[in-house]
Amino acid sequence: MLHDALRTYLDGVEQAILSYGHAYVERYTEEILTPKRVNLRIRLRTEQGYLLEIHEAVIITDGTWAHLDYRYHCQDEQNRLIFRYDSTPHFPELANFPHHKHLPDGEVISSRRPDIETIIREALKIPE
Repeated sequence: MLHDALRTYLDGVEQAILSYGHAYVERYTEEILTPKRVNLRIRLRTEQGYLLEIHEAVIITDGTWAHLDYRYHCQDEQNRLIFRYDSTPHFPELANFPHHKHLPDGEVISSRRPDIETIIREALKIPE
């Protein structure tokens, strides 16, 4: 049985996705590894044809959920990067290491891990 805190988190993710009518779900996969660990893989497509991929590894520690790893990748219909947030530890000089954001011009900036609603809103605000 899935831990209650993890179920609550996953329910929140699903509700956040369903609350935005300008995107449709191409894939939604919850890979339950243990009652306290899940990998989440989501592909959303916006009306403009942009792709938003959400990958998370979430675990329960001390009764609350935490991210082991994440990647939020958005690209346009020509497969050009719009943004990507991730926690891959390859920019140790950034203030919020390992958290960072990749920008379309190749720049990488320090960031915090945004929540799913923030990511979806950012993807949907992309100009046509």
